[in-house]
Amino acid sequence: MRTSSAIRHSSSFAMISAQQPPFPNNIQRVMDCPSEEEETCEEQFESENCTCSSTCASSTAEPSSDLPVTLKILQNWVPRVSHYFDKEHYTYVGHQIVIQESIEHFGAVVWPGALALSQYLETNQEQFNLKDKKVLEIGAGTGLLSIVACLLGAYVTATDLPEVLENLSYNISRNTQNMTMHKPEVRKLVWGEGLNEDFPVSTHHYDFILASDVVYHHTALDSLLATMVYFCKPGTVLLWANKFRFSTDYEFLEKLGNIFNTTILAEFPESNVKLLKATVREN
Repeated sequence: MRTSSAIRHSSSFAMISAQQPPFPNNIQRVMDCPSEEEETCEEQFESENCTCSSTCASSTAEPSSDLPVTLKILQNWVPRVSHYFDKEHYTYVGHQIVIQESIEHFGAVVWPGALALSQYLETNQEQFNLKDKKVLEIGAGTGLLSIVACLLGAYVTATDLPEVLENLSYNISRNTQNMTMHKPEVRKLVWGEGLNEDFPVSTHHYDFILASDVVYHHTALDSLLATMVYFCKPGTVLLWANKFRFSTDYEFLEKLGNIFNTTILAEFPESNVKLLKATVREN
């Protein structure tokens, strides 16, 4: 049986197209070509003799507001001997985070989009200050991203399918108890179902909607988009990180761009992950 680490880096769950589909024209996208100095730093970072700091590798210098940055997902995974093959150790916001995974559900594995968005939120706190903000994560999975948001001071509601909630609750409770400003909430959310009843607009407004690797080869993409539309109100910022695997992923991105003002904030070419910001269009 393969460990969760092997699953995370395996391509058996996703057939990546040999030719990337055309990028949607309705998405703001300006490639930020690395300078000669940045290329040298990147080469050094990949070598064993690298002396760069993590800030060098993560490109935390403030970019122009309309330029995406090109980043690498840092190895925040902490290797250590454990009696449990299904536990992974990460470090974010100065805290060690222990995540229990499961090979029984896609939602119980840490996927690269969660790592990318967690890293971005940690290193761009001035741009996206989560302190005392109301944050909803859809498709929270193992809860890593919600835990990072909690550690950054947010009021967090982590949601997912019923079969994922037990492991999600365990991870969030274990990693936030007595360590965060606000106690997080874990709730069931089936995309597109019971939204008005379970999350009435009159009492549920969120400053940020977080989503990572929620788009892949499944049949609920229309329901996912409807859920994003439901929760994204004027003043709400949707931050979505995803590994792009299928042509349907790009089709979903195009539909998102037809509805929201959508901008690419960062790209992680080695992992084929894109990080996007979406906001409601003003009439």
